[in-house]
Amino acid sequence: MENLVSKLRNLDAYPKINEDFYSRTISGGIITLASSIVMILLFVSELRLYLHGVTETRLVVDTSRGETLKINFDVTFPALRCSMLSLDAMDISGEQHLDIRHHIFKKRIDADGNVIESKEDGIGSPKIENPLQKHGGRLEHNETYCGSCYGAESSDDDCCNTCEDVREAYRKKGWAVTNPDLLDQCRREGFLKQIKDEEGEGCNMYGFLEVNKVAGNFHFAPGKSFQQSNVHVHDLLVFQMDNFSFNISHKINRLAFGDYFPGVLNPLDGVQWTQEPPSGMYQYFIKVVPTVYTDATGSTIQSNQFSVTEHFRTADHGRLQALPGVFFFYDLSPIKVTFSEENVSFLHFLTNVCAIVGGVFTVSGILDSFIYHGQKAIKKKMEIGKFS
Repeated sequence: MENLVSKLRNLDAYPKINEDFYSRTISGGIITLASSIVMILLFVSELRLYLHGVTETRLVVDTSRGETLKINFDVTFPALRCSMLSLDAMDISGEQHLDIRHHIFKKRIDADGNVIESKEDGIGSPKIENPLQKHGGRLEHNETYCGSCYGAESSDDDCCNTCEDVREAYRKKGWAVTNPDLLDQCRREGFLKQIKDEEGEGCNMYGFLEVNKVAGNFHFAPGKSFQQSNVHVHDLLVFQMDNFSFNISHKINRLAFGDYFPGVLNPLDGVQWTQEPPSGMYQYFIKVVPTVYTDATGSTIQSNQFSVTEHFRTADHGRLQALPGVFFFYDLSPIKVTFSEENVSFLHFLTNVCAIVGGVFTVSGILDSFIYHGQKAIKKKMEIGKFS
C-alpha cells in the first residue's frame, strides 16, 4: 500500500513549495489582477458565443428553377393622389401585370400625413342611380343593368357597369380616356369630382407582389396603363386636361424581396426623395441576391438581400418624354448566400475555457518572471556600482 502511495506521489506533476519559500511582489500582484480581468472578459465572451451560437456563411450557385419572387412594399407619395396612382409589373419573359389591385392597399393622407381613408384598391365603387343602359335608354323596373363600353366591348355580351369597367375596357383595347364626362358611368360616379376633391392629398400604397423569379421591373405611376403598338403607355390625358401636376416625391417606408430573417438589412427602408422641378422618372436599379437562412432548430427561411443604385431622369431628357413615376428595376444574382446558425458544443466550450485560463496564466507567469528577474538584475548592478 505504501509503495502504491509513493508511486502516486511520484506522478504528481504539480509539486508543492513550502510557503516559507514564497516571495510576493507588487508587480506580481498587478499582473495577477490584470490577468484575472482578462480571463473574466474572455470567459464571458466565450459564454455568450456558446449561448447564442455562431452563423456560418457560404456562397453557392443558385440552381433553383420555376420559383416566384415576393416583393413587399410600403411607399408614401405625399403629393400624389390615390385616384391617380397605379402599380404595374413586368419581366423579361414578357409577362405583364398592369394596374395591379390584388393584395394592394391605399391610404389617402392629408398634407400632414394623417390618414383620411384606407381601403383595398378597387374596392367600394359608388352606386349608380338611374344609369344609362347599353341600348341607350335608362334603367327600367325589373330590368338588369348592362352599361355600354362605348365601342371597347370584346364581345356583344360585354357590359361596363362602372367607370372603372369602362376604363378597363379602354385599357384592353389600348385606348385612352380623353374626357370622362362623356362617359355616363364616370359622370354619374363623379370621377373628375373625386379627383378634384383629393387635391392637396397624398397616398400611402402598400401590399405585396408575386412575380416570376427573373429580371424585371415594377413601377408606381399616375394614370391607367395599357399596351399600344407593343409600347407601355399610361393614360394621363384625363389628368392633364385640368393641368394636374405629377409630383413624384416619395418615401419608401419598407421594401423587401422576400420574408424577414435575422440580420437582414434592406438599404431602401426609410429612404426619402423630394422632387424639384421639372418632373420626371425616378429609377432604382436593384441587384437581388437569393438568401437562405437556417436557424439552430433547422427551420429554413427562403428570402433575398439586395443592393441598389439610384438615378433621376427628367421629363425633358433629350427628345424622349420620361413617364413620371417611381421605377424599380431588379435583376437576380446567380450566386446564393446561405446563413446557417449553429450552436457550439459543450465540449468545445469547455476546451476553449481551459485554453483561456491556461493561456492567460502561462503568459502572465512568463511576464511576471521577466519583470521579477529584470528587477533583480537591475538592483544587483546598482549595488555593484555603489561599492565600486
